[in-house]
Amino acid sequence: MPPKLAAYLTQKTAVIEQALNDYLTFSPDVPRELAAAMRYAVLNGGKRIRPALMLAVAELLSVAEAKILPVACALEIVHSYSLAHDDLPCMDNDAWRRGQPSCHKKFGEAVALLAGDTLQALAYEIIARDCPPESALELIKNLGAASGIYGMAGGQALDLSGAVKTLPELQKMHALKTGALLQYAVTAPLCLAETTEQVRRALQDYADAVGLAFQIKDDILDAVGTPETLGKTPGKDAGKNKATYVTLLGLEKAEELLAAETNKACTSAKIFGKENLLLAMAQYLLERKN
Repeated sequence: MPPKLAAYLTQKTAVIEQALNDYLTFSPDVPRELAAAMRYAVLNGGKRIRPALMLAVAELLSVAEAKILPVACALEIVHSYSLAHDDLPCMDNDAWRRGQPSCHKKFGEAVALLAGDTLQALAYEIIARDCPPESALELIKNLGAASGIYGMAGGQALDLSGAVKTLPELQKMHALKTGALLQYAVTAPLCLAETTEQVRRALQDYADAVGLAFQIKDDILDAVGTPETLGKTPGKDAGKNKATYVTLLGLEKAEELLAAETNKACTSAKIFGKENLLLAMAQYLLERKN
């Protein structure tokens, strides 16, 4: 990882972690186990790729960090709730997340389910309460679209259906399940910025390419990674005969497609100059180990 990006991620991750901790600090009179499960689901070592990406875009658009940070935290809270639910026995049935027991393994299925529900509600509360009123409604609407039936949840339903067999079907499923929230990370700052249509289009193209590249990389890591490096159980999709970019294309072709999508993202990001955080982030996502 380039030193500049490493320093940026270290600094911004600390800011994000502190803000998430603050949002997940509750009054003493709330149900303690539910509060503990919510904190566990969010604060147990995530990479914070989505909120860091959002802060990077906001910086390039000259959006103040104080304005975008609540949105970045809301996005990470939605992502974390989805992982707590994904790990449940009725979904992906995984006992490990981020190298630690899944939320339902530590707190039980009912509490993990309720923790996810409550985290989702908290995310929208944060935006409504802490974002500029003139932007909050659009930010809430777009997050709902990215996480609902036209986004993450819809993609998860397609995945669970077992009907995804071809490459176009796989691309559609992941554009919803994984890509939609990554797109929100890139495009949400536009709600708080004044910019040109050219910049808006470049960011949308970047978001599309990064979202696809991210999932291809996940599939590659799932095929070649270990529990120690991934922090979760590898090979589960292949074991269930689910279609992945590796099973459909083979490892070599999947890596070629990953490189092509990363190149597309970098080409779009060059609207901000030959060296910028979005270029570095795209390269980091290409090279990541988990």
